[in-house]
Amino acid sequence: MSYFVNLRAGDYGAVCEPYVLAGDVLADPPGMVSTPYEVLPNLVRDKNVLLSTHGFNVNYVDGLRALGRLEAVTGPTSSEAVFGVLWPGDWAIPAINYPFEDRIAVHAGRLLGAFCNRWFSGAQSLSFVSHSLGARVVLEAVAALKRPARSLCITAGAIGADCLGAQYKAAAKNCERVVTLSSREDLVLALAFPIGDLIADILDLDHKPFQRALGRRGPEKPFGPPITASQIPDASDYDHGDYLPPSSLKQPVPDPDPAAKWPAAAAFMARAFRGQRQTWPL
Repeated sequence: MSYFVNLRAGDYGAVCEPYVLAGDVLADPPGMVSTPYEVLPNLVRDKNVLLSTHGFNVNYVDGLRALGRLEAVTGPTSSEAVFGVLWPGDWAIPAINYPFEDRIAVHAGRLLGAFCNRWFSGAQSLSFVSHSLGARVVLEAVAALKRPARSLCITAGAIGADCLGAQYKAAAKNCERVVTLSSREDLVLALAFPIGDLIADILDLDHKPFQRALGRRGPEKPFGPPITASQIPDASDYDHGDYLPPSSLKQPVPDPDPAAKWPAAAAFMARAFRGQRQTWPL
């Protein structure tokens, strides 16, 4: 049984008030049912909770399966609970829609933060992990929390490199620890992000234009603790889609292929959640 906080009112950018879905993500199609709100406090009471989210251009089923598989490889203990976070970051014409997604991610993140304040207040701790544009969702959520988050892990962040010291400085301060994971070989962030971010700036100037992405070389300026920036070596050749488990049921999880890249990234996210020493990347 996997649990998800759902913010999707539809496929095309429609955000709804969050509610929880539960079910088997490996069923075809996935069998998901709504969970009554009054059940939620008992699901998280006194537990260390991880909320993980996907990035841009991820549909409902792919989000369920990738995040459900991430939960499985994280291996939550009896004192932990993992929730995937589904938000409407997909569109019929992704390349055209991307600049408008910032507003959708912001809206979803603020609703997620309010949801956590109301229904997850009895949790021992709250932690967040994101991929790509999901960084903006979790940063907004953390900024809205009425308590500090235990950890925040941003992988392949499709957001400006100065966000932790500028636009989301307050969110970073509301975390006991922040970890970023970046790759210079990420072609989506190298080629598409600067164009999309510039158009987004024209539509809604809320941060400095012409920035590189956080997910390429980490924060613009180095930080000390509690912010840690981890850089994947160029020789490892991590592209934008190499961080999360595969959503296709044709691809097995765990992955028997020793050359598969996502298991190392998923293990990094799990260690960040638990505050363990990182053994990769070196």
